[in-house]
Amino acid sequence: MHTLDWNHAWTGRLVETAPSHPEALRRLAPQLDSCTARLIGEVTAGKLPFLNLPFRSSLSTRLKALTPRLQRFKHMVVLGIGGSALGTRALQKAFFPQQDRPNHDGPWLWILDNVDADVLEAQMASLNPEETIVVPVSKSGGTIETLAQYFFMKAWLQKALPDTWQEHLLLVTDDKKGYLREEADRYGIVSLPVPDNLGGRYSVLSAVGLVPAAFLGLPWEDFLEGVASANAPLVEGLGKPEALGEHPAWALANWCHTLARHGYSQLIFFVYIPAWASFGQWFAQLWAESLGKNGKGTMPLPAVGVTDQHSLQQMFLDGPADKGCIQLHCPHLSRGPQFPDDVPDNWSWLRGKTFGDLLDAETLGSAAAIAHSGVPLTRLETGDASMRTAGEIMGLLMTTTVLTGWLMNINPLDQPAVELGKRLAYSRLGSESYPEEAAMLKAFLE
Repeated sequence: MHTLDWNHAWTGRLVETAPSHPEALRRLAPQLDSCTARLIGEVTAGKLPFLNLPFRSSLSTRLKALTPRLQRFKHMVVLGIGGSALGTRALQKAFFPQQDRPNHDGPWLWILDNVDADVLEAQMASLNPEETIVVPVSKSGGTIETLAQYFFMKAWLQKALPDTWQEHLLLVTDDKKGYLREEADRYGIVSLPVPDNLGGRYSVLSAVGLVPAAFLGLPWEDFLEGVASANAPLVEGLGKPEALGEHPAWALANWCHTLARHGYSQLIFFVYIPAWASFGQWFAQLWAESLGKNGKGTMPLPAVGVTDQHSLQQMFLDGPADKGCIQLHCPHLSRGPQFPDDVPDNWSWLRGKTFGDLLDAETLGSAAAIAHSGVPLTRLETGDASMRTAGEIMGLLMTTTVLTGWLMNINPLDQPAVELGKRLAYSRLGSESYPEEAAMLKAFLE
């Protein structure tokens, strides 16, 4: 069972206009009707596939059939950036941590998510092509960073395996258009689709995240079931205001929107499940790319407990009063070894306790310090740290993000500003398709 603790959420400047959580929700009642109507329209139009997972059945069938082939390889190299990599890395770090531990003997998942010549060359110099499958991931099929890596990795495979190189590729891209789709059709390369209207920051629920999960042997069906169960009340109660009003995503969205309206411009996402540390980077993209529109939004600050108690928390507690915090934790993690009885007397209070007790105490201490410092705090406690739970939490946060965008009167599903830097880069490299960007770049350089 998972819980949301609101006991220290309505503090600081929030007390002035929303003295309690129930009162805050009541004041948001007018928006509830409009958001319910919008939910009906967008689900019906297929704009929120992360919510009702219309692709789930076909994806499951195809992925089950492909899994034996995937698991014949020792290495999988994922070529992707942003949403094509962050969710995948979060799942690998959380549920296949043995890859990063001593004496691991495979399989190995490598994620190339940057323009890094050293890493790219190391992959091609060190990996055995016969033991490797390369998975380029791009919904548009035209993401330049991914395509650039694909051009090199494709040539690497062709040189080493001239007769079978296609068998060492799996393309995850649009089902109908784009360069990678053309490549799949031209060479008969196996591919899986990224569903329509499933943006990169939501795409971990699709082949983008589940192909690597299947390769590693992770229970990806549990993950999808978790996502579905988190949002089932909204899907099954579509059109009923009470279904939305009683959903935890509505409460979280209300709180996050209220923070923004009261000058809290930054949202700390403090993860106290050590294996889930990379969930912070995934959430940061989800939140920033969805809500940074038209001068609105709040800045996500991913933090890892307890590591960042020794780096960032000084600013959280004693810096500007412009931050709210979501603390994600689980009191049911592995306890680890017990402290021995010969612990020095100065630390005698550790005797009989476990290493896990230390994490629990640090988690509680951090929460108490945050609340004591007047930072609005919501604590999200999970019943376990399973892959199903990860799906539930990711599903909850995706829905929270969309609802927060609606309350801010912005579109949480596009990312128009992201494209400008890309077009400027293309112009710099010689593309003649962007004359306005060429003029902008010229002015910048002058």
